[in-house]
Amino acid sequence: MNRKIIAYVAVATTFAAASMAAKAQTVDSYPEKPIQIVVPFAAGGGSDTLARAVGQKLSERWKQPVLVINKPGADGNIGAQFVANAPKDGYTLLVLDVGTLTMGPVFYKSLPFDPRTAFSPVTALTFSPHALVVNPAMPVKTVAELLDYSKSNPDKINFASHNNSASLAGYKLSADTGVKMVQIPYKGAGAAMTGLIGGEVNVTLVSLLLVTPLINSGSLRAIAVASPKRMPSVSAIPTLIEAGVPNYVMGSWQGVLAPAGTPPQIVKKLQRTIAEILNEPAMRQRLESQGAEVLGNTPEEFGTLLANQAKTFITVARDASVKPQ
Repeated sequence: MNRKIIAYVAVATTFAAASMAAKAQTVDSYPEKPIQIVVPFAAGGGSDTLARAVGQKLSERWKQPVLVINKPGADGNIGAQFVANAPKDGYTLLVLDVGTLTMGPVFYKSLPFDPRTAFSPVTALTFSPHALVVNPAMPVKTVAELLDYSKSNPDKINFASHNNSASLAGYKLSADTGVKMVQIPYKGAGAAMTGLIGGEVNVTLVSLLLVTPLINSGSLRAIAVASPKRMPSVSAIPTLIEAGVPNYVMGSWQGVLAPAGTPPQIVKKLQRTIAEILNEPAMRQRLESQGAEVLGNTPEEFGTLLANQAKTFITVARDASVKPQ
């Protein structure tokens, strides 16, 4: 063999081996510094609660601080853009209701990032169906009574919406049932729940994961859940399908994403560790008792979920006559 070719092969082989060793060292040593988890909503919501629970466990396992930072605004797009533009090193993560990404094109003609390509999916944390909840002072205990009340009291039902997911769920409910509702926007689920409990508004659809404690305490009354079948944590509450709203299934998928281009080895390490955390008996019991289905799926499975949900919400928006602004 020509000496130049031999030398070239030797250099290339050495370079490849060094590159592989560097990648392995990066994964083995990750994380070497604090990680920040960005929640693009106000404190107190479902994404915030999950981010803090998972972040604490990551910190305990990896002996590094995991900081949860709230960057609310523009239906989650401000915080999401921040992460999309962050270094691709695994030290800045996004935890959110995936509706921010899958519903963005439904509500906005243009976005500061492309939801399909700006992120590397890590894992879906949980699925929690929406619960249709009312202020206890409202004289309705079933979906049928809500519809009757709407007919007898036009323009007296105020619906709290705190993100795109809640808005689209409300639009679909109106389209499917004929219930007339005036939507009142809130900056975050926590603020929406405070307004609902305080009587500023009287109805909303919100993640069961978030409102189960409020239902159990009597602060709010749930009249239906938007799941395919009854949820064990609130088994006495019928589904919207049972209540006569065919095929009404809506909910919140909470997930973890990293900036697109984050090394796949780091993404996989994150996914494996988070899945282990979710499956710790105490964590699983806590989440399931609050009305969530625990997931922890692979990055590939999460990516497929995101793509499928985007298609579903485009269909829902079309049927509900929602146009991007």
